[in-house]
Amino acid sequence: MPAQLLTIEVSRLGAGRARLRLTGELDFDTAPELIATAAELRLDGYQELLIDLGGVGLCDSSGLSAFVVIHRAGTGPIQLTGMNPQVQQLLDRTGLGELLAVPRPAATDDAREAG
Repeated sequence: MPAQLLTIEVSRLGAGRARLRLTGELDFDTAPELIATAAELRLDGYQELLIDLGGVGLCDSSGLSAFVVIHRAGTGPIQLTGMNPQVQQLLDRTGLGELLAVPRPAATDDAREAG
């Protein structure tokens, strides 16, 4: 069965920030596309990248590797948002959540605000 295509919607937010909204599967076949898109944005002066994974149904080790490559290649931070539980668990288990400063799920933030 062929892999689901990855769609990357880029929004240039100004002040060197850009958002990449991903939809589909982030895997061996599609991770290079994400890396290339991030590299192009950085060449254009967008150093801070917000990567929205809200539409990603599957992320494998190649997808995780893509995050590390993008992180190491840039001079500004990347921030991952909108992870489904499977992706969040992968980031937690591998320690990449800490490396990439992944924000905790909204429920944790709400508990801190209430307390």
